[in-house]
Amino acid sequence: MNLEYLPRKIRDNLIPAPAGNMCYYCLECGQRFDIHRLLYTCPDCGQVLMLEDTDFQRLKNIDGKTWREIFDARQMLKLPALRGIYRFHEFIGPIIPLEAVVYLGEGHTPVIEASSQLQAMAGCRLFYKNDGQNPSASFKDRGMASALSYINYLLRQGKMENVLAVCASTGDTSAAAALYSAYLQPAVRTAVLLPEGKVTSQQLAQPLGSGAKVFEIPGVFDDCMKIVEVLSERYNVALLNSKNAWRILGQESYSYEIAQAFDYRTADLAVVVPVGNAGNITAVMNGFLKFLETGIIDALPKIIGVQSMHADPVVRYYNTPAGKRKFKPVTVKPSVAQAAMIGNPVSMPRVIRLVDKYNDMAGRQRVFFVEVTEQKIMDWQLTANRHGHIACTHGGECLAGLQEALARAMVTEDDTAVLDSTAHALKFVGFQDMYFQGQLQRSFNVVSKPELINLPVKIRPGGLKLPQPGEPLTGRDLERFVQASAETVALQLNLKKG
Repeated sequence: MNLEYLPRKIRDNLIPAPAGNMCYYCLECGQRFDIHRLLYTCPDCGQVLMLEDTDFQRLKNIDGKTWREIFDARQMLKLPALRGIYRFHEFIGPIIPLEAVVYLGEGHTPVIEASSQLQAMAGCRLFYKNDGQNPSASFKDRGMASALSYINYLLRQGKMENVLAVCASTGDTSAAAALYSAYLQPAVRTAVLLPEGKVTSQQLAQPLGSGAKVFEIPGVFDDCMKIVEVLSERYNVALLNSKNAWRILGQESYSYEIAQAFDYRTADLAVVVPVGNAGNITAVMNGFLKFLETGIIDALPKIIGVQSMHADPVVRYYNTPAGKRKFKPVTVKPSVAQAAMIGNPVSMPRVIRLVDKYNDMAGRQRVFFVEVTEQKIMDWQLTANRHGHIACTHGGECLAGLQEALARAMVTEDDTAVLDSTAHALKFVGFQDMYFQGQLQRSFNVVSKPELINLPVKIRPGGLKLPQPGEPLTGRDLERFVQASAETVALQLNLKKG
């Protein structure tokens, strides 16, 4: 694209240079810390951190309309560093030079409108944002692109060397961490901790394929998280879980992309996300708040956080009257939405702070939380995919959550819902297979509905020779096999001769 064709006010701001003054900010004690070392919790009080640009006000020197024109113009550029989440460089990592950005094709995942039939079943206009079309097939790539770009920035400055990146995971985090770390070899190596037997075979294969050292730990994600927290406190490692504030920063791109996809008209949107470790919903809220503060959008959309009844600590917190709330972790039960099977979300302090800020800025309640059954998660996932989508179990959780939000009038038929399909459906195909075969364990509390079961039909014409690998049929034997098979298929499909 020839930049000379663009107005100068856009042209001069199209290719961003490092700017801003970023620091870690403690939500509890308010202390700020230098970003040129890896921090995950406050050295003074131990609370989780957020990243803050203390020079954020400079972004208001450009009006909202011009920002929209800048972002829209960047869509046409071929510069790799601006093709991913760093299209919104000034809002995500303004201090990072473009040459340090790690871009593997993440971000700008498609927003797909549901079929008319599925929208009629759902009860409102509905879109899926297919974050499973990121490089490692999940939304976690957004945060990893940010975290590893920051590490690459420190490596280039000589402030780090021989990095060992570690994370606990229910599957998607480990795949993303291993992929992005592998890109920076040999400067970065990866070790991941997974709960034994609670990660799909597809998800387990990903970090192994990227060369990460994989450890399977007895228990659940929360147990793995405690171990990596000890590692990050005692040893010189880079923690890549959402406790890492750079991860949250990258995931803010999800909200920026939604705003852009809807031409920055967000007043009637309802953005539905699974809660899990609470990093994603934290990022989504913070992203929309930044866009509101700079005039890029003029209204905050509704945010609907969804949890399974098998892992619902955030819902329980917000179901308690405001003056009596006290967060308590829960013991989780097995969930088909495995990434949501977290009883003690690391980002809960961020959620509490940002929910209050979000509702205050909106002037009314705009953040809601609902819980859904495992049965509805599976049934709605299968229903969505039968209508042309590639929703994972968490995408099914979002559609089930939308139904609950509509029933409770948190969302109305006049709203436009945007649902997060956090990962590719193929990552969770094992749950679909178990549903179809009626083999889900009782602990999931899911009963396979006959109308949703779909199994292959074996065609084996009797009394005929059948083709075998390396032994093809020929002549009359082949003709008889083809004719008999065609008639059997036609009978199964109730076809009529033309």
